[in-house]
Amino acid sequence: MYTIRRIEITSDNFYKNKDIRGFCHLADGQEAIAVGMEAAITHEDNIISAYRIHPQAYMRGETPHQIFAEMFGRHAGSSKGKGGSMHFYNKETNFYGGNGIVGAQIPVGVGLAFALKYKKKPNVAVIMFGDGAANQGQVYEANNMACLWKLPAIFVCENNRYGMGTSIERAAANHDFYTRGHPAPGIRIDGQNVLAVREYFKFAKEWSLKNGPLWIEIETYRYHGHSMSDPGISYRNRDEVSQMRSSRDPIDKVKGMLLENGEVTEQEIEALEKKIKDEINHAAEKAKAEAYPEPIELFKDIYDPSHKVKVRNVEFKESVSV
Repeated sequence: MYTIRRIEITSDNFYKNKDIRGFCHLADGQEAIAVGMEAAITHEDNIISAYRIHPQAYMRGETPHQIFAEMFGRHAGSSKGKGGSMHFYNKETNFYGGNGIVGAQIPVGVGLAFALKYKKKPNVAVIMFGDGAANQGQVYEANNMACLWKLPAIFVCENNRYGMGTSIERAAANHDFYTRGHPAPGIRIDGQNVLAVREYFKFAKEWSLKNGPLWIEIETYRYHGHSMSDPGISYRNRDEVSQMRSSRDPIDKVKGMLLENGEVTEQEIEALEKKIKDEINHAAEKAKAEAYPEPIELFKDIYDPSHKVKVRNVEFKESVSV
């Protein structure tokens, strides 16, 4: 979790220095979600999310060097420097990345769940979205389909209490997001406790494989604004942020448990934090020195009209290539 925290803090510094451009959504304060979740599932399980995805990218195998290179627009990045902060992707670990359109990933996630069931794989699709996306109509169309077909889909609402700058009290008539998936059951868990996240996702995977969709509302909090263009204090005050940092920080919670049980000393924690900080700084500087994509990359990874695609007809023998 501390590695993710340092990635976000370092990203903040480079963005303010204009080394990182475009949209950038930081997740410091929400680290326990990705870490706890990945401790309970495997890379054979699918994940799709929105755009606050640096933690998921890291936990799905992207190195800090690749993450920074992508944000710097360098060819060594996860998406060859063409995606930026919102569009990490790793097919090898079944991470279907960040999606910039609010809620658009949810029907795609249900498609991933359908594919898993169709192929008879013992895995689930974790479909992540924020409280701001929870009012999208496509969420419920996709949920209805998942319930009808009993797909292994876990709908995960990361409730950090603000959709951009709008509080859930102002945006949602029903704040109990875990109840929104009816008839799929749901539960609300503490997203600041990595062990709680891990244990519930263990249960969620087992339950979903047997019974179909499940909703999880994860109560969490982001320390930064919605994106780097948002100071984050026009719709909430500094005291609120400070209170959350001091009372519910997920990293401090883990430190407290380790110290209380005599697993580590303060000195060992400090040494580890310094080591991680140095490693992240080195990764960022190395990524910044990487080359930009060649101009020819503008013409790659796009639609190729010379490529033939087989379109299946009602009868397979009547299928055509277009």
